Amino acid sequence: FTGAGGRSTEKADFAIPTADDPAILIEVKAYGATGSKQTDVLGDIARIVEEKRHDTVLLLVTDGITWKQRPSDLRKLIALQNEGKIARIYTKSMAEELRFDLCTLRDESGL
Repeated sequence: FTGAGGRSTEKADFAIPTADDPAILIEVKAYGATGSKQTDVLGDIARIVEEKRHDTVLLLVTDGITWKQRPSDLRKLIALQNEGKIARIYTKSMAEELRFDLCTLRDESGL
């Protein structure tokens, strides 16, 4: 995606409506094992947050048993949400909420 200042060095799983002019970014992270992959999530999200435009909504979809084993990493993601850097964090069980929020964002953005 193209972020603030025309930068496009980071990637997100989905950029809506386009990667060149994203209004919504969606990053999806789910793992079934512990270790460096969970820490990588924090780095990936931090880089997306740093690069995205302030008017771009970032949604994170994540799940997996590893969050139970690494609650401090999960707290860091929640802190980013509380700071407004991630608009919302979803789990697999929140699929209907994600759908509703995407429809709302679409309508509010005129997409």
